Amino acid sequence: MGLIRDEDATEIRERLKEMVNPVRLIHFTQELNLEYGRETRQLVEEVAGLSDKIGVEVYNLLLDKERAAEYGVDKVPATVVRNGKDYGIKFYGIPAGYEFSAFLDAILNVSKGDSGLKPESREKLASVTQPVHLEVFVTPT
Repeated sequence: MGLIRDEDATEIRERLKEMVNPVRLIHFTQELNLEYGRETRQLVEEVAGLSDKIGVEVYNLLLDKERAAEYGVDKVPATVVRNGKDYGIKFYGIPAGYEFSAFLDAILNVSKGDSGLKPESREKLASVTQPVHLEVFVTPT
């Protein structure tokens, strides 16, 4: 049984038609003692199944340490959203509930190679000279 209902899959498939370029979802997991690990992998694979422009790579954090280091992943479950360019977008935990919409937005933005920010925001961000590490924490509701 899938995590995405049929009627939701139809709507998501429509939304993903906006994709311009292919996107890779690089998913890190581990088999034992991982809350929502199986469900997160299933969700990532189901989303990828809704568009031929989405590919999935699955790695084990403990066995694929070099690959995890390459993507800067240090905890699981983790899903990196990228194309040929790394935008630094990672989702830790299951992107469900309100985070699911942000997950789809990230896929679309990476596919388009554009954040969708207004020119004023881009101008202000251009003045940032130091790397910024931003994390958003959420709790299940």
